Amino acid sequence: MLQNFGYSLANLSALFQSLLFWSGVFAGAFLMGSAARRLLPAGKGWVRRLAPYALFAVVIEMPSWIGDENPLFLFPVFVAVFLLCGGGTKLARLAAALMLFALVMPLNMMLDTVGFWGVWLDRDGFVGLCVKLAAWALFWLLVRRAVPEGTVSLPDRLWALIGTLSLAPVFAMLSFSIWGYHRRINFWDAYEDAVQPIAYTILPFVLLSAVAIVCAAVVLSRHETREREHQLADMREVYYQGVRREQRQVRALRHDLRNHLAALSGLLAEGETGKARAYLEELSQSPALHGGRRFCENETVNAVLASKAVDMERAGLTADFGVSLPEGLPVSDPDLCALFGNALDNAIEAASRADDKRVAVRARADKGLLMLRVQNAYAGRRQPSAPGRFSTTKADKAAHGFGLAGMREIAVRHGGTLEANADDGRFELLVCLPIK
Repeated sequence: MLQNFGYSLANLSALFQSLLFWSGVFAGAFLMGSAARRLLPAGKGWVRRLAPYALFAVVIEMPSWIGDENPLFLFPVFVAVFLLCGGGTKLARLAAALMLFALVMPLNMMLDTVGFWGVWLDRDGFVGLCVKLAAWALFWLLVRRAVPEGTVSLPDRLWALIGTLSLAPVFAMLSFSIWGYHRRINFWDAYEDAVQPIAYTILPFVLLSAVAIVCAAVVLSRHETREREHQLADMREVYYQGVRREQRQVRALRHDLRNHLAALSGLLAEGETGKARAYLEELSQSPALHGGRRFCENETVNAVLASKAVDMERAGLTADFGVSLPEGLPVSDPDLCALFGNALDNAIEAASRADDKRVAVRARADKGLLMLRVQNAYAGRRQPSAPGRFSTTKADKAAHGFGLAGMREIAVRHGGTLEANADDGRFELLVCLPIK
């Protein structure tokens, strides 16, 4: 009976050790998978979303000694999982795979070589697992603090730079596996004495360089975000000043309208009908003759809508306005101008190429929300680059594509939301801003 009890106790101890080990593996996979999600967007579908977590679980569990072939086997699998299951561009996925592989493998190689690493825990394996979890938890905290609002956003040229820089630590680390496997098997003692001191000198610097590359990617992303914000702010200011200048021209022309009528009367009285006709044609081109339309009580929004209504008429579009906004709104005039102006500019451009020439605009301030909805038809196919995000259709993508991004930035800054959907030839933009 005592023998059976001892056998059962041994089984429970083994089960506890196994559960403890796999709990550590899954905890590490969660930490590194969550960090990777902040550096790179997740792919679509639950399989693609879970694949990086499963990959990191394999990386933790599989032993990777110095000179072992496992890092060589893991490298193509690591890259393939990120290329097939990650989000973003192909260059972004490849660069992120190289960067993260150079980050996790040096620590694994150093710790796995020190002690036995297997499914059953012993003292050395437990220490190695705890050190890995501590290091990866620290990395997760740093990434979470450095990237608080989503994934790292870089153009392809900078992702290419990050990937190129990551090649040096990756191949410095893999060189031990490329050149050392057969020597490790055939000359174990001599190999350990000769290579391990070199490895433990080089691999910490490989790890530090990988951390530095991750930090560089985050810093570059912040710089790119600030540059885009500055560009958007400059564009909003230019747009707003253009509308204000047009308003001043309208007011000046209205102020001089009596003088224009007197000049016309004088020309007609003298029988100069040709000059009177030319004078009228010149006046008809003035924004003043189009500025009398009232869409809402807010002067800034009204000026933008009046200007865009003229653009719609010239483009042969049918405008369907339903706007009810008060005179005062807790949103700055440049933001209102950019929000409505960019939304209508995009709608006019898309609808002018489509068969359906109607553009519907609805806006109102009610129950603590400012809501703007713009609907229009579009030609061809529009596929989102990310959920709710659409890239510009112009060839020069570096010089265009700021309209929707600028509106999203305004919405986020005011604590609101922006949703964009394209389905069955119809595009819908919905912006909601909380207002007091």
